[in-house]
Amino acid sequence: MSTTERPRILVVGGGYVGLYAARRILKKMRYGEATVTVVDPRSYMTYQPFLPEAAAGSISPRHVVVPLRRVLPKAEVLTGRVSTIDQDRKVAVVQPLVGEAYELPFDYLVVALGAVSRTFPIPGLAENGIGMKGIEEAIGLRNHVLEQLDKADSTTDEEIRRKALTFVFVGGGFAGAETIGEVEDMARDAARYYPNVTREDMRFVLVDAADKILPEVGPKLGQWGLEHLQKRGIEVYLNTSMNSCVDGHVVLKNGLEVDSNTIVWTAGVKPNPALARFGLPLGPRGHVDTEPTLQVKGTDYIWAAGDNAQVPDLAAGEGAWCPPNAQHALRQSKVLGDNVISGMRGFPQGEYKHANKGAVAGLGLHKGVAMIVFGKMKIKLKGRLAWYMHRGYHGMAMPTFNRKIRVLADWTLGMFLKREVVSLGAIENPREEFYEAAAPVSAAAAARPAPAEKAKAS
Repeated sequence: MSTTERPRILVVGGGYVGLYAARRILKKMRYGEATVTVVDPRSYMTYQPFLPEAAAGSISPRHVVVPLRRVLPKAEVLTGRVSTIDQDRKVAVVQPLVGEAYELPFDYLVVALGAVSRTFPIPGLAENGIGMKGIEEAIGLRNHVLEQLDKADSTTDEEIRRKALTFVFVGGGFAGAETIGEVEDMARDAARYYPNVTREDMRFVLVDAADKILPEVGPKLGQWGLEHLQKRGIEVYLNTSMNSCVDGHVVLKNGLEVDSNTIVWTAGVKPNPALARFGLPLGPRGHVDTEPTLQVKGTDYIWAAGDNAQVPDLAAGEGAWCPPNAQHALRQSKVLGDNVISGMRGFPQGEYKHANKGAVAGLGLHKGVAMIVFGKMKIKLKGRLAWYMHRGYHGMAMPTFNRKIRVLADWTLGMFLKREVVSLGAIENPREEFYEAAAPVSAAAAARPAPAEKAKAS
């Protein structure tokens, strides 16, 4: 980490807002005007709307992430966590991946921690649930699902087969509906290569506490999405929730009980709990309370945006807040970056105002829903055309030209080549086989008779 007497702009979080805000600041900043420091536990930013496609193998996982040091060569990128903020001294405590924590002084602060999965104290959830907030979880889900097909294909135990081929998804918003749509598509394709597994052997269950799915695209398209999933053999249970899932035994509030090795949790998000240690004003749900300028209320040197911020939605009217989606995050980060430069130079702050342009969702290959807003007119699309809109919008929103081209190449190859259905489950414990080969044989194991010796003894 370099030392400098220049003002430091500390960006806490290297996600969508953190990355774009830092890029904007570096672009607008004069040479040597300030030092931009980005702190995040990961050295890359994840484009979360592509996680379902990464889980289904439609996009390479490496192309869904953007390396921070490559995209921000003029910034300091520190891999670690900001544990606390001392506003009086303008000092942040940074906990690196290894070593002791240290203090990092700053002059201006950008809070872009994003959100984490919103969970509840459900018995068994922590031990058995799989989230969908990071690329690691998407890769793990893909390998896990294909591994379940491997298990089911190689056993004659009906109970093991049934549990392996039952997939439960909790949450019917964008993340849940898109993930179950993509994973079901992948499992359907993969089943053709398993002689003892068919799509009819599998059971996909989608659970949501609300009375509809995909609320972001409106009731009509949400209903179409519901019926579409049901036609594909996916069971959808609305107005219900999961009571427990101990040892994979899922118990729903409506009385349904199933055994499953795969429980995917996508029931919403909440602001990063680390915000509670920053001493910032928080809204009723834990978001940082900001002005329309994205300045944190009561401060003139701290800004916040994205999923961890409660930003007034001036386009929607009094009392409305901007929803946590990529559409707002991208635009907020640009306004935030400009305002940081303005604040540093003593100029007035600009307000964030953006009218909703609609929403798009993919439900698997060639399937999707989209609501596009042009002024007061709403265009509603479904099926293949909506799927093209989904890919087109997120392909354009993907950060950096490098990653846009790589994602486009993945999609193009997918038009001509069959989907990869290989499971790399061993990637989760890559040293296991080497450890078994290299570890010394225990005294107990050495004393144990070999199978041939057992036969002679009998």
